[in-house]
Amino acid sequence: MMRFAKKKKTIYSLLIALFLVIIVFYAWPGGVNAPGNTSAGRTGGTASPASFNKHQYPVDEASSLWVIVNKGRQLPSSYAPADLVVPNVPLRLGPASQEMHLRSEAATALEQMTAAAKFDSIGLMLSSGYRSYNEQISLYGSYVKSSGAAAADTYSARPGYSEHQTGLAADLEPTTGKCDVDQCFAATPEGQWLAANAYKFGFIIRYPKGDDSLTG
Repeated sequence: MMRFAKKKKTIYSLLIALFLVIIVFYAWPGGVNAPGNTSAGRTGGTASPASFNKHQYPVDEASSLWVIVNKGRQLPSSYAPADLVVPNVPLRLGPASQEMHLRSEAATALEQMTAAAKFDSIGLMLSSGYRSYNEQISLYGSYVKSSGAAAADTYSARPGYSEHQTGLAADLEPTTGKCDVDQCFAATPEGQWLAANAYKFGFIIRYPKGDDSLTG
C-alpha cells in the first residue's frame, strides 16, 4: 500500500469499506463464519448461541485467528505469521510482493469470496495484504512526513498497531481500478457487494462510516 502515500489524505479520512479483517464480533446478528469456526458453513448459515464457542481462539495472542489489533492493542514488533501464502485471486502487484500474501486461512476465505463475487459479476482484487512491522514503519513515517502525526493517525496505523501485520487483513479494490482506495468505493457495485456478503466468508468491513468513535 506504499503507493497510496502520494494520494490526498482525504481519501483515508474514513477508510470506508476497504479494510477487511478476520475478527469475530460476538453480538453480530446471524453469526460470523470466521476461519476455524466449523459451526457454520463458509457461505452462510447461523451458529446457535449454544453451539458457538466464544473462547475457541484467544483475542490477545498475535498468532490467533481472532486476535484483535487496534489503536489500543499492539502486536510484538517481532511477530510475523508462519503460514503466509499468495491467494489465488487477482493481485495488484506480482506474487513475489510481500503485500500480496495472507495467512493461509484468510487466503482460502478470500479465494472463496472472490469466486462468489465473480459469479455475481463482481470483480475484486487484492490491493494490500500482509505488511511487516518494518514496512509499517516506512509507510506510517511517510504519512507523518507529508501531513503530520495527528492527521496520519486518522488514516494510518502506527507500527505494531496495524491489522495488516496479522496477515488476516486485506485491502480490496475493483479489478477495474475504479475508486481505488477512495471513499467512493462504498457506492460502487463492488463495495456494496462486500458490505452485503463479506461476513459470509469470515470477514467484516473494518471501518464503517460513522463509527469513528468505536474504530478510532
